[in-house]
Amino acid sequence: MIATPHSDDRLIVALDVPNALDGLKLAQDLGDAVSFYKIGLGMLTTGGLALANELKDELGKKIFLDMKLFDIGNTVESAVRGLSQFNLDFLTVHGDPHVVRAAQIGKGASDMKILAVTVLTSLDRADLDASCYKPGDVQDLVLERAAIAMAAGADGVIASPQEAALIRALPEAKGKLIVTPGVRPTGADLGDQKRIATPTQAIADGVDHIVVGRPIYQTPNPRAAAQAILAELASA
Repeated sequence: MIATPHSDDRLIVALDVPNALDGLKLAQDLGDAVSFYKIGLGMLTTGGLALANELKDELGKKIFLDMKLFDIGNTVESAVRGLSQFNLDFLTVHGDPHVVRAAQIGKGASDMKILAVTVLTSLDRADLDASCYKPGDVQDLVLERAAIAMAAGADGVIASPQEAALIRALPEAKGKLIVTPGVRPTGADLGDQKRIATPTQAIADGVDHIVVGRPIYQTPNPRAAAQAILAELASA
């Protein structure tokens, strides 16, 4: 068995499974190898908040609630105020300045970190054209959105590992978090991610936390897969 640093919360495991029962089973299978979990929008209607509470309060895990909130300011503020009662660690919102500012007001005195989405890692320039995004290189758009979001008060950003080093170099990024999906261990299937990196490369480029889902939960032995990623992080 691979020796792992059990307290290394740089690895966030995405519980992108059908329901809370499956999510709890996966967390139990991973045991003390993993301390940080992401619960996304897909599980919201199948017990996601209840699972977040159980993992947090009973198992002592950290929780990243990936809701990617976007609405008018008053609605975002109200939603975040409600979610702040759950003692969450990270919450995502879209990186538009009015959304970020409203989220920061809504979280009040809680320690929950508001992370801004720049450009989804599943999108490339063709996807952005189809969505009527303004012209420009994807990296340039990510950098612009990251700077705007952090200036508006975001505690950090969600971004592709390919933009991490550039974001880390921004003046607005001082003291901010960079959390990265689209990380795939060497040899893993890319899935629907188009802008990816290995765990070692992501950390080297200034990422604070990597989010990994399918390369862990779609394997016959999720714990061993998580341990291998943790060992790679330790070597970075």
